[in-house]
Amino acid sequence: MSLEIVRKIILENWPMFLRGAGITLYISIIATILGSIIGLLIGVIRTIPIPEKGLKRIILKLINWLLAAYIEFFRGTPMMVQAMFIYYGVAGVFGIQLNRLYAAIFIVSINTGAYMAEIVRGGIVAIDSGQYEAAEALGMNHIQTMMNVMLPQAIRNILPATGNEFVINIKDTSVLNVISVTELYFQTKTIAGNTFRFAEPYFVTCIIYLIMTYTITRILRTFEKRLDGPKNYNIIGNQMQVKRPEDIVSEVDDHWHEN
Repeated sequence: MSLEIVRKIILENWPMFLRGAGITLYISIIATILGSIIGLLIGVIRTIPIPEKGLKRIILKLINWLLAAYIEFFRGTPMMVQAMFIYYGVAGVFGIQLNRLYAAIFIVSINTGAYMAEIVRGGIVAIDSGQYEAAEALGMNHIQTMMNVMLPQAIRNILPATGNEFVINIKDTSVLNVISVTELYFQTKTIAGNTFRFAEPYFVTCIIYLIMTYTITRILRTFEKRLDGPKNYNIIGNQMQVKRPEDIVSEVDDHWHEN
């Protein structure tokens, strides 16, 4: 592999690399947002308490079974197989030709939703059950408890896992080349076929993927720190009017210098 050839490939094919990276980010961002919404809804539904008897119990049991089947199917099968089945299967069975880009977003979204559903459920379960009981004691129903008490805390807990899922989606879009989505990997294959060089184009692609994932990771880490707030803070409006340690030290120093 020659650096001169790498430079030449970048200069001659940068529009294709840029277009592929743009499509990859576009699919990843939209699919992660939609998948997070799907996972959030499923996670909330699966935490609804099931009564011991009655029609509501049967309905909730059936819904939970269907949601569990959806999660197990999309977590237990490769995204490449899902893409082939959904894109070509729908065309073959129903005679509907899907738009490749929309099909790609749909495939990644429902795949992400299956993972996010378990992440959200885990984030809710990790919260102290006493808070749920306290909300019930105040007369809140399940939806009110989720919206006002549990989810604000759960979202902070699941934020790192959500960011990790976003990074995974950026990389996993490469499997969508099987349905001819012109993302970064597909464009790289085209460049390699046109130039009859393989090491150099894929090296450039590795660097582009690394730049995208590293940038996204840094942005999410910064966002997490902003949510956490400053580690050192002062309590305002202290009823006991207790002096801060630094004020006490300053007064002692002043008194020492005066004497």
